[in-house]
Amino acid sequence: MDVDHQMMQRCLELARRGLGKTAPNPLVGSVVVRDGEIVGEGFHPKAGEPHAEVFALREAGDRAQGATLYVNLEPCNHYGRTPPCSEAIIAAGVQRVVVGMIDPNPQVAGTGVARLREAGIEVTVGVEESACQELNEAFVHRILYRRPFGILKYAMTLDGKIAAVTRHSAWVTSEPARTEVHKLRAACDAIIVGGNTLRQDDPLLTSRQPNQTPLRVVMSRSLDLPQKANVWNTIVASTLVFTRSGVRPEFQQQLRQQGVEVVELDPLTPATVMTNLYERGFLAVLWECGGTLAARAIVDGAVQKVLAFIAPKIIGGSTAPSPVGDLGLKKMTDALPLERVTWRSVGPDLLVEGYLKTQ
Repeated sequence: MDVDHQMMQRCLELARRGLGKTAPNPLVGSVVVRDGEIVGEGFHPKAGEPHAEVFALREAGDRAQGATLYVNLEPCNHYGRTPPCSEAIIAAGVQRVVVGMIDPNPQVAGTGVARLREAGIEVTVGVEESACQELNEAFVHRILYRRPFGILKYAMTLDGKIAAVTRHSAWVTSEPARTEVHKLRAACDAIIVGGNTLRQDDPLLTSRQPNQTPLRVVMSRSLDLPQKANVWNTIVASTLVFTRSGVRPEFQQQLRQQGVEVVELDPLTPATVMTNLYERGFLAVLWECGGTLAARAIVDGAVQKVLAFIAPKIIGGSTAPSPVGDLGLKKMTDALPLERVTWRSVGPDLLVEGYLKTQ
């Protein structure tokens, strides 16, 4: 592997340190190399903090003069909450810049690279581009579609059941798979469940990682929810409930007194919920709901990616619940195909990942 690819992979490693913390900003890592040696590194920790290139240049100091700077996303060229990185790179005397991908944000979109080239800096674009695109797929989706990136995650048996006929579901998959889910949660800004999941499972919806728990979101038209539930404990993590106007005002008040945020939406749909979460600046939203809400989210275009954990076990039961409810499709030829499908083992289980066509 040549140096450019090796250093870009290091940028991606650094960028991942910001997973779940940077919204609405992208995940960015940067490395400064001089005479074959890394002299500075950095990543963007959260919105409002300096960008990755600034941290890397600070660490490099005078050694940035005549060096090569690597960054997985095009350096910004506009004044936002922080000054443009393009100017900082020029001021540091960097000789060459290697960029993983162009920024889809119209405020940047090629202008950062153009500014560097105007200043006489050699710029290479597109190193490890597919890996860079994948890392920031939620950011790219948010910019292009003005919505958070929706991920539907479920665990099912080999015969397609998410629980037994009694609705008992602990546990479908193995401990390694559940650990993988906790990592996934930590990388998202919100986790959504419906009322049925809350009533039947009383989930914690935490990442089990310190300071890395996303917003827990409950969607309920009726607010027919238990008085006591793990998600009402807002000391552990914040909780947001979406319901319709005027539903159970006394219960709404009880929830608010426990620190739960309650928002009334009309209509209450996955689409309107995603619009609200977009306005909050969110990038990635994890749907961990049951089949009925999962189907609505898919139909509403609120799901872009599917992660299916498949356990090598059979539970049977004609009324046992499935991961996705009725989509209104009558023929197998109408089935929604996943694209860019990958699969891998997670302990004894299989994880299949793929993308739905953007609607």
